[in-house]
Amino acid sequence: MREEKLRKLEDIARLYYEQDKTQAEIAKLYNVSRPLISRMLSEARDEGIVEIRIIGRDYGENSISEEIKKKYNLKGGISVSEGISNENTNKLIGDAAISYMEKLGGGKIGLGWGHVIGTMVSNLEGQVPRNSSITDISPMIGNSGVPIRNYHTNENTRIIAAQMKANAHFLYTPAVADSKQDRDLLIKTEQYRTVLDEWSKIDIALVNIGNYPSTPDLGTSARFGNKLIEEKAVGRMIAYFYDKDGNIIESEDDFVIQIPLEVLKMCPNVIGICSANTNKNALIGALNSGILTDIIVKEELIEDLV
Repeated sequence: MREEKLRKLEDIARLYYEQDKTQAEIAKLYNVSRPLISRMLSEARDEGIVEIRIIGRDYGENSISEEIKKKYNLKGGISVSEGISNENTNKLIGDAAISYMEKLGGGKIGLGWGHVIGTMVSNLEGQVPRNSSITDISPMIGNSGVPIRNYHTNENTRIIAAQMKANAHFLYTPAVADSKQDRDLLIKTEQYRTVLDEWSKIDIALVNIGNYPSTPDLGTSARFGNKLIEEKAVGRMIAYFYDKDGNIIESEDDFVIQIPLEVLKMCPNVIGICSANTNKNALIGALNSGILTDIIVKEELIEDLV
């Protein structure tokens, strides 16, 4: 009986993680409810059918993680086995991020943006809302005007808060203002100051690590001119660009509205999350910045670091 159940859990996990079926499609295939499929996917992780390997903090150690932790002064992180496709890998990374934040104690979460975070939100959206150690969610950057859900930070905040039964705090500004003057006016509003106060209280910041050049472009030409090319940018965290040594590339004309660096650095847990496409140089630059305390990456990227 148990062997039959485990085989069924494996079949469902393969449909979801390897064949990229949605929970709704799998539910229809098995003629059951979508919430049941969500619970079975969680059970597949609990049974070890889906592997998320913890390599830091108090959740399991190995020589690779100790070497990396020492080299980059990290507290810990998660290594995730690569899936059959990039999207499968991102699903695993997204699931690992939620689990990791809860194991760190949850509390107030600052949310970045990007493809892997969007995948994490989509995974959560198909699950049954539940009680969680996560109590509050705040976006760490304004909303993008691009028609890509991964960069609609208020909507992503709303979904996570609803699924984790947490409080949502919204930032009603664009990510990229029309000009530096507009940005200066927006950050003087009462609503911005309220979110700034929330940022100062966050327990965990979930920060995307992306490559440079990036997609979307985030108005880099207007913000930096040629500086990103001249100063050899290799990646970005939220909408901060940096070089391989971790130096943040600044511009007097930058008009992005996002969590100030000095506030981000005060957060006790800053988790850098890499998508399946994040390259080695982008991760090394992020680690060299000294901002991150933890990382969530695919196994192959961890091995490249060593």
